[in-house]
Amino acid sequence: MRLQAGVKCLLVLVLAAPLWGHAEETYWFETAKQTHAKFKGTPGTFAHFGDSITVSMAFWAGLQWQRKNMNAETEAAYKLVKECMKPECWQQWKGAEYGNTGMMTIRWAHQNVEKWLQKLNPEVALIMFGTNDLGGLKADEYEQKTREVVQKCLDNGTIVILSTLPPKAGQLEKARSFAEVVKKITAEMKVPLCDYFGECLKRRPDDWDGTMAKFKDRKGYDVLTLISGDGGHPSNPKEFSGDYSEEGLKTNGYTLRNYLVLMSYAEVIRKTLRPSTP
Repeated sequence: MRLQAGVKCLLVLVLAAPLWGHAEETYWFETAKQTHAKFKGTPGTFAHFGDSITVSMAFWAGLQWQRKNMNAETEAAYKLVKECMKPECWQQWKGAEYGNTGMMTIRWAHQNVEKWLQKLNPEVALIMFGTNDLGGLKADEYEQKTREVVQKCLDNGTIVILSTLPPKAGQLEKARSFAEVVKKITAEMKVPLCDYFGECLKRRPDDWDGTMAKFKDRKGYDVLTLISGDGGHPSNPKEFSGDYSEEGLKTNGYTLRNYLVLMSYAEVIRKTLRPSTP
């Protein structure tokens, strides 16, 4: 069975490879390979360390059953991840013991990451903190603790995908400064970047904020823009749930996050974990 799964995974990699024909950043490839060489755990394990935006079932879990209007590149990335990732990592690795729960900051991750690594020993870990940090942390503490969390993962042999936080209503500039911290860390520590903040502003530069008066006819997560009516969480309007069209990616905040993480993780698999050529 393992051999059959490996062959299927390799086949997906070979078929998917031509779909990434554009220029790619390669700054993290060597670090990822060196990190993975130390890995002693179960291949295909993918942990998510974060706050309520991560523990939500709207993040990642729904990709298993709800995805429409994917282009060829996105569909290939999904097939690759499905073939190579352990099934329990879609939705079972949710909750505090797995490194994700509501109301938490990077301080919580800093205190607990060694425990998560011991329990899960993931091959890859996605890390996104920042939204709750905006209320009480300064950028220097956020940077220091994020660096140390990343380093502990790398020392464990776990490849890190580091994500920027989403923009937040009323705190856009501080959120931007925290996003810049994350980008600085990825460049200096040479780990992959998933730029959620940047993509939100790229796709909705003027009206990403669901608290704006123009969205008053829709409430909470149901607003037709990327950040929900509470100003902090990604949106999840029903008509664009799991819709990976360009319109869906600029209207549903959780769908956009799922897309960005999917593409980032698929790239790590393709370039480092399951290379199609020796």
